[in-house]
Amino acid sequence: MPELSYPLWSTAPEPALLASRDRAGGELVFPALPPSSPLADRHETVAVDAVGEVYSYTVIHPSAKSGEAPYALGYVDLPGPVRIFGRLCGKARPVIGERYAVRPDERFGYVFVAVEH
Repeated sequence: MPELSYPLWSTAPEPALLASRDRAGGELVFPALPPSSPLADRHETVAVDAVGEVYSYTVIHPSAKSGEAPYALGYVDLPGPVRIFGRLCGKARPVIGERYAVRPDERFGYVFVAVEH
């Protein structure tokens, strides 16, 4: 994964995805703002909860020539609230409202993994 200009994960023993919270209004922005942003002084970097619910998704069917299997991309609503787009893993076809947890990923930075009940 390329070097990012903003922090993506906390350095805590249990890594957490990071966002920026507006100090005045409390609105969350993902990804976290880089320190060089003109808005950085108005925001604080905070960890977001790891588990949320699928808001919407689509299944991508790559060309047979690519050798890639179909995969799901979608939006997950995390508490805060913050809605984040990413790859949905663990099920061939997600369901709206299902719970997914965000996890670190070497290729994409993060992915969402289905949470078993």
